[in-house]
Amino acid sequence: MGNQVIVAQNLTLAYKKDEPVIKNSAFNIKSEDFVFITGPSGSGKSTLLKSFYGALKPIGGELIVGGVSLHDIKKRKLSFLRKYLGIIFQDYKLINEWSVKKNVMLPLLIAGYSKSVCENQTRKLLKHVRLLEKAEKYPLELSGGEQQRVAMARALAHNPVIILADEPTGNLDEYSSKIIWNLLVGANKQLGTTVVVVTHHIPRDIDATYKHFHIEDKTVYEIS
Repeated sequence: MGNQVIVAQNLTLAYKKDEPVIKNSAFNIKSEDFVFITGPSGSGKSTLLKSFYGALKPIGGELIVGGVSLHDIKKRKLSFLRKYLGIIFQDYKLINEWSVKKNVMLPLLIAGYSKSVCENQTRKLLKHVRLLEKAEKYPLELSGGEQQRVAMARALAHNPVIILADEPTGNLDEYSSKIIWNLLVGANKQLGTTVVVVTHHIPRDIDATYKHFHIEDKTVYEIS
């Protein structure tokens, strides 16, 4: 995927054409970067993250993710790109009718891996997020922190090049938040995964060298 995994030039994003949320912004994210995106509520943090996985197409400028231009991306190419992405949402987005194990397995099933590969990888990941004993439980039987750890395992299942996380600890207590941050830092340091996190607050004690982008007045700029 090259050294620069996300490149934006004069990027403009909007839900309505004449009301830009992000305007004329330029930045780049390199392979193995750990990036925080901050900004006031309503500043466009989640909008920017959505654009990275193709849920919102740019209306102006250029956005390239993994060498793929998202300006006018076709559905098939977007499906291909998303194989390289792991996405974590604040509200987990788990399938409540499915067991924990099956939720984690979902990206592997979509990618067409054999049953034995799916089983082995899922077991390894649930052990990694300390939830192996909850494999046969259902999401609503778990605490919020445990559900987010399942979402984290699912995001890691297919060894993504980039993890995109939208307020991943926003609903969690301190203990669960610490586990999630440690897992994200671990993915970045041990696997070389590029991690991009939207958050209101950067944790003070995070054990990572990171880039900090801030959104203010519709503009994304880097804080050094």
